[in-house]
Amino acid sequence: MIQGNRVVVTGLGVLSPIGTGKENFWAACLAGKNGIGKITRFDPTGYTSQIAGEVLDFDPAQFIDKKEIKRMDRYTQFALAATRLAVDDAQLKNIDSERTGVFVGAGIGGMETLHNQYEKLFTKGASRISPFFIPMMIANMAAGNIAIAFKLQGPCECIVTACASGTNAIGDAYRAIQRGEVDVMFAGGTEAAISPAGVSGFAAMKALCSDHNDDPAHASRPFDKNRSGFVMGEGAGIIVLENLEHAQARGAHIYAELVGYGRNDDAYHITTPAPGGITQAKCMKLALDDAGLKPEEIDYINAHGTSTQFNDRGETEAIKNLFGEHSYKLAVSSTKSMTGHMLGAAGGVEAIATVLSVENDIVHPTINYETPDDGLDLNYVPNTAQTRTVNAAISNSFGFGGHNACLAFKKFVG
Repeated sequence: MIQGNRVVVTGLGVLSPIGTGKENFWAACLAGKNGIGKITRFDPTGYTSQIAGEVLDFDPAQFIDKKEIKRMDRYTQFALAATRLAVDDAQLKNIDSERTGVFVGAGIGGMETLHNQYEKLFTKGASRISPFFIPMMIANMAAGNIAIAFKLQGPCECIVTACASGTNAIGDAYRAIQRGEVDVMFAGGTEAAISPAGVSGFAAMKALCSDHNDDPAHASRPFDKNRSGFVMGEGAGIIVLENLEHAQARGAHIYAELVGYGRNDDAYHITTPAPGGITQAKCMKLALDDAGLKPEEIDYINAHGTSTQFNDRGETEAIKNLFGEHSYKLAVSSTKSMTGHMLGAAGGVEAIATVLSVENDIVHPTINYETPDDGLDLNYVPNTAQTRTVNAAISNSFGFGGHNACLAFKKFVG
């Protein structure tokens, strides 16, 4: 357990396929709203998978100067918008630029820009490439643009660990405050990879659900026996983290305390998790040890829960390995059942769902859970939210490359 400054969550900003803004997102989570539909970002005719969780209500002009919009990929626009929502929610004013930083992860970065510019290159020639191509595409520009917009001169980094990116970004930001490097961090993840290359690339790996193109509402079904692959999603989740003393001095509302962070790697395979969930169990234990929490003190797990055969079984085995008999007393639910898999943004958005569960003592459901699978026998909160005491909870993220990350939150006690 690392000693240092206590770190609390004071602001939440989210853009997701089920709602923009904390209130809309959380209401949709509790209602079990489906955010999956036919792809509208491009014509998916002929694609193996034709469905995704898109952010359909997003108007970047509400958050970004019109001149700047054209110089930002959609994933950066998402991140900046979610940060503005988080800062407004935190009622954070008079920001000390040298004591505030940004850690925002992205698994892929400007995939849509990359596709559009390659298409222009091959059809119209090199002279037609945009001078903003590179700064729009590279994965660090979400963090960079946030720093510029808020004039932040503290640490500014992009964490790229595939689907664990958002969770690692929050965890690393937690460490920076804990060590006293900064007082405030904007942290989370963003992604906008629903493009022809993105969808066809994941489909070529046989990772995407392709048997529900005509029934997208039931396509994402984590832990269900009939799950057949994940559904791509997009969006951003940014949280404001503060040194406790800094938050209390300004009278901030505190949602929860971030008390633990674990990270490791399977070192097994580039896309398949290690068998038995052993390394993932160790990652969760690292977070609990860091938090000074015992396994039996955890009430809820926001699962990585991708709706793939390997992940859902491996994560269930990891939970059983660590929590033993207490596994059956836990609530375990997957936000991805509603949003699809938001890749680098998933950890940020799911951390927000976890924090709101801790604050409100209610757990959102895993929708589309209909048929139990052998050995997958935990309380996955099927289809209906459950009201229950949530004193402490963890949020899991596991990414290609074997990256594992886990955050532990608990109710704030002054």
